[in-house]
Amino acid sequence: MINCDKKQAHELHGTTIVAVRKNKKVCVAGDGQVSLGQTIIKGSARKVRRLSPGGKEVVAGFAGSTADALTLLERLERKLESNPGQLTRAAIELAKDWRTDKYLRNLEAMLIVTDGKELLIITGAGDVLEPENNIAAVGSGGNFALAAARGLYENIDDAEKIAKESLKIASEICVFTNGNMVVESIVE
Repeated sequence: MINCDKKQAHELHGTTIVAVRKNKKVCVAGDGQVSLGQTIIKGSARKVRRLSPGGKEVVAGFAGSTADALTLLERLERKLESNPGQLTRAAIELAKDWRTDKYLRNLEAMLIVTDGKELLIITGAGDVLEPENNIAAVGSGGNFALAAARGLYENIDDAEKIAKESLKIASEICVFTNGNMVVESIVE
């Protein structure tokens, strides 16, 4: 059993998700660390998943509370079933619900989603963002991974290699990120 006070219980850290789009391929990579305060709870969590609503492949990565993120992914799948082939519309509908619903607005997570064509970040503040430079990153090591991916982008032709290397770099800097990677790719 882990002892922690109320303040520590809300200080969940330990995720870096990075997505890179290059040469008609999008790769989403996430580390496996989950931390509670200063304690590593798990080193092999799976924070990047494939969704298949209506037969259309979507890859999603999440940072934040796992239970909250899984709830949001289920909602996203339902939105995608209602709006087949329209990732942006489904993401906007999810963000509106997330922002306005009494239950959902308390969920603490961020999502990166892609169908191979679109690459989006969805937040609980109601944001649906299409990142510049074909790179998205969220989580405790997100800024490190983003900077690394932007530095590697011009010199490496493969999206998966860029994502893996940038996550590796983030894991060497951010204490809440480890090198246990889950990587999913999707082709446009």
